[in-house]
Amino acid sequence: MLRGVLTVGGWTMVSRILGFARDMLIAATLGAGPLADAFFVALKLPNLFRRLFGEGAFNAAFVPAFAGTLAVQGPHIARQLAERMAALLTLWLSLLVVLGLVFMPQLMQVLAPGFTEDRLKFALAVELTRITFPYLLLICLTALVSGVLNGLDRFAAAAAAPVFFNLLSMAALLVLTPYVATPAHALAWGVTASGAVQLGLVLWASARAGMALNILRPPALAPEVRQILRRMIPGVLGAGVTQLNLAIDVIIASFLPAGAVSFLYYADRVGQLPLGVIGAAVGTAMLPLLSRQVRAGESLSAHRTMNRAVEMALLLCLPAAVAQAAAAYPIVHVLFERGQFGPAAADATAAALAAYALGLPAYVLVKIFAPGFFARGDTATPVKVGLFAVALNLALNLLLTHWLAHIGVALATALSAWANAATLGWLLWRRGQFLADRRLRARAPRLLLASLLMGVVLAGLAEALFPAPHAWRYLALAVLVGAGAAAYFAAAFALRALEWQELLALLRRRRRRARPA
Repeated sequence: MLRGVLTVGGWTMVSRILGFARDMLIAATLGAGPLADAFFVALKLPNLFRRLFGEGAFNAAFVPAFAGTLAVQGPHIARQLAERMAALLTLWLSLLVVLGLVFMPQLMQVLAPGFTEDRLKFALAVELTRITFPYLLLICLTALVSGVLNGLDRFAAAAAAPVFFNLLSMAALLVLTPYVATPAHALAWGVTASGAVQLGLVLWASARAGMALNILRPPALAPEVRQILRRMIPGVLGAGVTQLNLAIDVIIASFLPAGAVSFLYYADRVGQLPLGVIGAAVGTAMLPLLSRQVRAGESLSAHRTMNRAVEMALLLCLPAAVAQAAAAYPIVHVLFERGQFGPAAADATAAALAAYALGLPAYVLVKIFAPGFFARGDTATPVKVGLFAVALNLALNLLLTHWLAHIGVALATALSAWANAATLGWLLWRRGQFLADRRLRARAPRLLLASLLMGVVLAGLAEALFPAPHAWRYLALAVLVGAGAAAYFAAAFALRALEWQELLALLRRRRRRARPA
């Protein structure tokens, strides 16, 4: 599992870094005004459906079924299953795309009802979303083929595909802008083009792995396909609850003053770095492994897998959360404050980032606990928990935005994520499917204490180093990041939350794998 986590996490890190470059370019070009708000809503809608029907519910139902079929019945039957699901997904999503293009004004009234008060902003959001909406079909098929690759324990191509999203978005902004109505239109066309490139990449990788797929064969509702669909339908809410909460954030933010949607977008993008690198990596690598262990009746191995996944997530996401909260101001000002994105917008975004950071460990734990249900074929339980979390998020949004404006939106999302993670973990414990072992119980509080000590160091240094002169702010942020990392690992080793022997053993194992045969 560790090798898969490192592969997915490494490529995700590359994608996130390029994503930051893309967002820095967008911030400098569009700022945080009506044009940026309209584009971010146009990007949010296909991404919401992608995460619900593609990466979320579909992978939760499909990956365990594909991995189990591959292990028990062989690659030929597994390929048939994948092709049948691809055909059905293509038919369903093509219909959804056509309906979306036709009824986009009505959809926009649901997703961003506050935009209706500004006719130009609303019309722009509708036009941009019509350009980006076909991305939904392309990227959901990419998620299906990525699930096949994950089931084959081939993680690199699927993890590398999002890199092209960022590259093509930046290229479109730089090259197409003079030829279209606004820079936002150029970005929208770049999004759709990236979907086609990503699908081509994973299809090529699947063929190289010996699993060439014909995704255009006629659909057939075979028994195994119906079983996946039965598990997928409730999983739309269970696996995608975080995305539903973020959609609620957009709905509420659309009623706030201009720029609120953009502030939340930029803050969420920074917060998504550790979530994508840690949470998605651990969850992606863990699900097929845990599915095989459960299918084989290896309960002790499944128990160990869950514990080590939680430990690995806490080791990385606790310091990330504390660092984002303690250093939100310098992070946002260095990354985004330039061009059309001024100091006031940076301050507003930093406040939202600090609120989002409070929920980061919870977002990652949800991605670890949910596969504990999915691997056992249970997608109904996360639905019930997810509905509770969505309702709580909505209630907290309505309560907190009255006093905290867009910061209340981010804080509500963080609090509802903790409720989601705590409930899923408690249910697994009650069923005897997850129990923190002695090592996890000993190390978790030490990791938290090490993270808090690092936070004190970061807060003091941030006060001393910022605001830094413009020419020196990148160096000041690098010093801040380096000092924070050094403080965390020094505290972790001193508190025995980390052991030198384990770190050296891990490095030796990776060195042996890297040697040519």
